[in-house]
Amino acid sequence: MTARKRLAALSVALGMLVAGLPAQASGPRRDYQMHCAGCHQMDGSGAPKAGIPDMRNAVGHFLRLPAGRDFLVQVPGTANSPLGHADTAALLNWMVFAFSRDQVPADFQPYTEREVARLRHTPFHDAPGTRAQLVDRLQADGFAIR
Repeated sequence: MTARKRLAALSVALGMLVAGLPAQASGPRRDYQMHCAGCHQMDGSGAPKAGIPDMRNAVGHFLRLPAGRDFLVQVPGTANSPLGHADTAALLNWMVFAFSRDQVPADFQPYTEREVARLRHTPFHDAPGTRAQLVDRLQADGFAIR
């Protein structure tokens, strides 16, 4: 194991300890910790100055637009995740409620394995640009999002 991999594993283990979770935790929360928290942080705050958006009180708004819903599956971290389609769907469903419960539309339909499988194969190349366009549309519709 390389020093970089050991450091990554240690960071994940430390994150679990800080979050008060046992290392053997399973399911979407663990998948988030293992595959997303390295960039998006344990609390979803990201690193906005480094281009990693804060998902707190924001990610649920993307579900208001079909293109925003697709975006959450097609961003490189999701589209290229080693997780299977069903686990990715479960992770997305967990994530929108964990970080943005109050912003999730009342008519939200959970992501499905089939939807994730279809969308993952059509990723886009400009995640920041696509996100900026979606944020502009959401702001024009009166939703407070950065």
